[in-house]
Amino acid sequence: MYSQILRLWMVVALLWMPLLAFAAADLEINTPAIGSLKMTMQQRHDQLAGHYASGAVGLTRDGLVAVRDAALVPLAQRQVVNGLVAAENQDRQAMYREIARANGHPEWEEEIRSTFAQRWVQKAASGWWYQNQSGAWVRK
Repeated sequence: MYSQILRLWMVVALLWMPLLAFAAADLEINTPAIGSLKMTMQQRHDQLAGHYASGAVGLTRDGLVAVRDAALVPLAQRQVVNGLVAAENQDRQAMYREIARANGHPEWEEEIRSTFAQRWVQKAASGWWYQNQSGAWVRK
């Protein structure tokens, strides 16, 4: 009986160990690459802020951004906004990858992306749009 209980606890511990290890990930870790990405993203944010506020651009459930309603962007600015969104997504993907690598666990990239997706929504201003877990757009 004792050996069965011990075996059960060992199985439970083995199943939870990867989750416990991820909980120890330093999401605020900084390397030159991460610092450079953050700086570029901050500069771009100033250009995107008005589009977040208008509802033209929103936060996706997978930690990226998307043009939510192109009709809210004047035709002459759409190409610029699409370029800003593409550049932002490229930098976000690189940042998630770099944070996972800097923690010594490249396999954590998806979990880091998911955590950041939640953080972006929490930090979003009232009135910004984001995708909920089912993919529907919701106004904060």
